[in-house]
Amino acid sequence: MGTMERADILASLREHHVSAYGWALHCCAGDRWDAEGVLHDVYIEVLQGKGEFRGESQPRTWLFALIRNTARKRRRRLLRRLGLLQKRLLGSQEGQAPPAEEALEQAQRRKRLLALLEKLPARQRETLHLVFYQELSLREAAEVMGVSLGSVRVHYHRGKATLRKYVEESGLDYGRSWRESDPEAVR
Repeated sequence: MGTMERADILASLREHHVSAYGWALHCCAGDRWDAEGVLHDVYIEVLQGKGEFRGESQPRTWLFALIRNTARKRRRRLLRRLGLLQKRLLGSQEGQAPPAEEALEQAQRRKRLLALLEKLPARQRETLHLVFYQELSLREAAEVMGVSLGSVRVHYHRGKATLRKYVEESGLDYGRSWRESDPEAVR
């Protein structure tokens, strides 16, 4: 598969927009404005021919790699400009609290799980996000991250093991139905 025609590029951007936004959101630590800016920059770069697809990977993994690299460049530029050593973006939950008690409990469990995920090293966190949230294979995750397949496998297995340990230590409970439907989910 060689370079893509403009119409194919536009179709691919449309097809992968939702998952690309999810990945951009992850790369931008959940900051919606920053994620939208990253996507804007990537789309402009692609449409101007600067981010050329050469057919060395799947269009989706190529797009995710561009998003990851653009997010990192923007973050470095911002940190340099502001002179910050660390920037932590914590967005507040928008909207009103869910009316049902169950929905509130689920939101609290999700928040605790996200906090546990944040404790993982960056590479493990990225790998788990790409595999579980973006549904990429380990090979595709390796392409997006620019590392070897073996490296991604190590990050994947260590990330799952560490997350399982954190979940067990925290006493985080996903409820009986979750364990019954997928007893291997945190193994």
